[in-house]
Amino acid sequence: MNFIVCISREDCGDLSTADLTLGRLYEVLAPADNHSMIRVIDDSGEDYLYPAELFDAVEVQEQTASRLHELLAA
Repeated sequence: MNFIVCISREDCGDLSTADLTLGRLYEVLAPADNHSMIRVIDDSGEDYLYPAELFDAVEVQEQTASRLHELLAA
């Protein structure tokens, strides 16, 4: 499981970042594609593609990752 933290909500053209919270941790559902977009479940509870540049990777221990996965899925 991979996790990222939102570091920017800058304007992304037609893409709304209203459902992202600065400093919040998100689980990566799909790694960056050819367009540098990653899939996460945002604050709306739905999964969407966002530009990878809006996030920084966070390294967590395996046990913590499992607990975070359960918490974020709830």
